[in-house]
Amino acid sequence: MKTLFVSYRVTDLDRSLGFYTALGYAELGRVEIGDGARLAILAFPGEPAASLELVHRPADGRVDVGSGFDHLAIQADTLTDTLKALTEAGLEPGPLQYPGGPDGPKTSWLTDPDGYRIELVEWPSGHPDGITAADFS
Repeated sequence: MKTLFVSYRVTDLDRSLGFYTALGYAELGRVEIGDGARLAILAFPGEPAASLELVHRPADGRVDVGSGFDHLAIQADTLTDTLKALTEAGLEPGPLQYPGGPDGPKTSWLTDPDGYRIELVEWPSGHPDGITAADFS
């Protein structure tokens, strides 16, 4: 088993696509699922397959993220460059943070149009991509 992708229900597909493409995702395709509902399938360039699906069901009304969802974490190669590019694209990333101290990862927070929180992460030099069991030993 493995995780395939994350799926978010969105209130306005075009507005959400604008946000996520400014974040760096590319649209792989769309699927019409009936009654005006649509899916948009996204991936970052270089990813071998989809990593995000946006689900728009207009009949269900406005999205309420609620308290069960916390955040999506996205790795950035150079967070300061990423924050600059996102700001220039009209997005509003939060300030650079160092939650593990000066030698730990760098992070910043961003919120999408429906209120989903995104943590942008730059790992310290030499750290492998993602979190592994080695991070806890």
